[in-house]
Amino acid sequence: MSPDEFRKHAHQLVDWMAGYMENVENYPVKASVVPGEIFGKIPDDPPLQPEPFSSLMRDMDEIIMPGITHWQNPNFFAYFPANASPPSVLAEMMISALGAQCMIWETSPAAAELEEKMMIWLRGMIGLPSVFEGVIQDSASTATLGAILTAREKKSGFLINNEGAANMGIVRVYCSEQTHSSVDKAVKIAGIGKKNLVKIPVRNDFSMDPEKLREAIIGDKAKGYIPCCVVATIGTTGTTAIDPVRSIGEICSEYGIWLHVDAAMAGSALILPEFQWMLEGREYIDSFVFNPHKWLFTNFDCSAFFTRDAASLIRTFEILPEYLKTRTRGKVNDYRDWGVPLGRRFRALKLWSVIRSYGLEELRRMVRYHISIAASLAEMISEESDFEILAPVTICVVCFRYNPRGYDEKQINSLNEKLNHQLNDSGKLYLTHTVLNGIYTLRMVTAQTNVTLEHVERAWARIKDTARSLQA
Repeated sequence: MSPDEFRKHAHQLVDWMAGYMENVENYPVKASVVPGEIFGKIPDDPPLQPEPFSSLMRDMDEIIMPGITHWQNPNFFAYFPANASPPSVLAEMMISALGAQCMIWETSPAAAELEEKMMIWLRGMIGLPSVFEGVIQDSASTATLGAILTAREKKSGFLINNEGAANMGIVRVYCSEQTHSSVDKAVKIAGIGKKNLVKIPVRNDFSMDPEKLREAIIGDKAKGYIPCCVVATIGTTGTTAIDPVRSIGEICSEYGIWLHVDAAMAGSALILPEFQWMLEGREYIDSFVFNPHKWLFTNFDCSAFFTRDAASLIRTFEILPEYLKTRTRGKVNDYRDWGVPLGRRFRALKLWSVIRSYGLEELRRMVRYHISIAASLAEMISEESDFEILAPVTICVVCFRYNPRGYDEKQINSLNEKLNHQLNDSGKLYLTHTVLNGIYTLRMVTAQTNVTLEHVERAWARIKDTARSLQA
């Protein structure tokens, strides 16, 4: 493709992108294809000769788009937000055009130094102490793995990386029953084992019970086990419960245990002064992660990972083959030493674009508005006698169910599962579920970039009508 052809197609593609952003609300939110449908439309063999870009765009519209679930549709209320915004998309285009591999300072000094500055900006925006240093990871799962590996190495005196874990003894990691499954995956990868991940019971608000944590740690120490890391959550996946960081941190400090805080989605709310209470006890935190690619309008992937002990993090991951030795080592941040991958994208450019384009006050207004929509939805649900809210509404997630009279619990669970599928199959909105105390629970997340109260009101009317038609 020549430069002139690239310029022509790029302009066409920008028009396509702008049209998509303008009209995304008109697409069915959830893809309605069946397994294998897209696969069957793609040729079995690659072309032998060049094909025009126009044929790719035709197939994009006819084959790919019907199989896309539209996360940027304001009627997307499922899972968690994976928000994009025009400033972030524009920056992503520049990132792709530059094609920089930003593994160390030498390979793109601007990328390393912008990342360092953006992490300082974010640290101040969310209220972490200045002792924390940060790095951008691809996801909270990667960040949590990095935290657990660092905690493991620090607890072993940095011997496991060299000698293996055979002589370490039984290492234990603790989290609540509501903690994200990335912790289960991390303990497997770290060689600690799922058997040694201790799930702590939760209180009535679905947050970790600190006294149960203390009991588990005392019991493990009595057995000769090695308490290594506690993962607390600010905003659990199911209900956005807020674990009590101070109480948990005091226990970790008492027993010399690394405290990692997963604030993947809810962490963005920390830019609001009225939500700084979620971070009380921050002086006990060893590492912390939140995802601007969830609720800070920066498209995937961009996960902000902070630690107060960068030296231990680097010591856990660093490796120095001859081809990576540079004259600047020790004078700059070589971020390939701060996590698993060697290769790194120029993600900081997206953050820079978003924060500068909106400004902190507008970002606060947007997050605050999403929280207010959730509060309004909770009020609407509470006004209906045949619906009930099943968990405290803290930020932008509302957990509820349809609960008509005359049905037992098993029937009500079945009814809500049927309701969920029928709503999603309509293409008008997309919800997901969780299970709380054996109850099939619908989750509605009001945090898509462009969602409005009107979108939620229309969705709620459809939910009520669909539910009551199922009963009939």
